[in-house]
Amino acid sequence: MTLPGVVASPNIWGSPDAYELENLAVDRGGRIEEVLRSVHDWAGLDLLDVGCGTGFHLPRFAVTARSVTGVEPHPPLLRRALARVRGLDGVRVLHGAAAALPLPDASVDVVHARWAYFFGPGCEPGLAELDRVVRRGGTAFVVDNDATTSTFGGWFRRSLPGYDPVAVDRFFARRGWSAHRLRVAWEFERREDFEAVVRIEFAPRLAEEVIAEHPGTTVDYAVVVRHRTY
Repeated sequence: MTLPGVVASPNIWGSPDAYELENLAVDRGGRIEEVLRSVHDWAGLDLLDVGCGTGFHLPRFAVTARSVTGVEPHPPLLRRALARVRGLDGVRVLHGAAAALPLPDASVDVVHARWAYFFGPGCEPGLAELDRVVRRGGTAFVVDNDATTSTFGGWFRRSLPGYDPVAVDRFFARRGWSAHRLRVAWEFERREDFEAVVRIEFAPRLAEEVIAEHPGTTVDYAVVVRHRTY
């Protein structure tokens, strides 16, 4: 049962297989992880992945972390995540939501949330939960789209014309978060994979416009990595 108050994800909830293709395609060079590690490496520490989805990132974190906990509110994704990490030492996946994390106070050192929940105004309950569960000296990361630039950013603005990235930046800055901006890419192995992902990311009309106007299998993509140390 999906937890009360949880808002359905418009992409992964209905199309986890296509979203897997997106996870595989984005940032193949690992630049996002380099930024995360440069701010606060999780080697030997306890890491929490909020909104872990199918658990795509959990095995990677588990290579060096002391423990890894994934939290996911949507049962079908939760089951996939559990299957993905079965047999991995020190890794668990819990049913829960960002606004009510099923963890004790001061129990993790690093928090990772990627394209999940923390999108600006409205996420205050989740921010309060981060303050509760992160140990002093720990760091929380929020990886989000940078809608101000890049080919994908332009598509994002067309999809959500009312979205105000400047207001979102101000929201986090007022709460003590820093931001690191970088360019990565979608790099798909097949054109049909690109088209499948475009169709879960955008409404049908825009998706077909994007597919018609963008050739190939690579898309430049801007990301903002927000972080706060407690």
